[in-house]
Amino acid sequence: MTSRSRSPRLRPLLLTATLTTTLALALAATGCGTEPAPDTRAAGPSGSADPAPDRAELEARASAAQLVAEHVWVTEAAGYALARQSVGVLGDDGFGSVYTEPEGGQIKLSVERLPHADADCTDGPASGSEQEPLVTCERDGEQWYRATESGHAYAREQGDLVVTLSGTRQEVDRATLRSAALAAHRADDYELDQVLPPAGETAGRQPVERGDLPPVGDGAPNNDVGASG
Repeated sequence: MTSRSRSPRLRPLLLTATLTTTLALALAATGCGTEPAPDTRAAGPSGSADPAPDRAELEARASAAQLVAEHVWVTEAAGYALARQSVGVLGDDGFGSVYTEPEGGQIKLSVERLPHADADCTDGPASGSEQEPLVTCERDGEQWYRATESGHAYAREQGDLVVTLSGTRQEVDRATLRSAALAAHRADDYELDQVLPPAGETAGRQPVERGDLPPVGDGAPNNDVGASG
């Protein structure tokens, strides 16, 4: 989250000359200290004045991590930060990450090519899904909110992708989850630079173990997702 520093308060001074000098210095320094540290940059569109990261390098880093750069999304929520080690591929070319907070709460972000029913819960459960029965299913603005006894999620369609923010009801309240869902957006080049593994980090590694593949046989990926993702 972007932190905002407060302008220094001026204490009353007895001497007019001293007050004038101090005020001038304070005004000159007003712009100082307001730049957020690089590691605390908010997940919103960066709008940075720094030179843009090299796009070809970003594409190469995404490819090395088995990701499609255009499918990388980011979000923000009060008290939560991206767990960078959670960044990975979902399905064939989807994207997933987890945002955590100090008390252990987790918000999962997933971006996948899924049927319409996986976003619009009013159409009924997605084909082949085996999830808890829904206790809530409603439209909330441009998104759908669904909840089971244990988990809940916000989902929306973006072209042929479904973007989902999910968590357990015990750890993440609806207001926080909704805030994260509204803030979610496709990462710009600056955000990609922060999210993607550094160049060379994946060199020499074995292929990523796909958690969506069945443990035996040669079946298709299992992309079933409950309300909590």
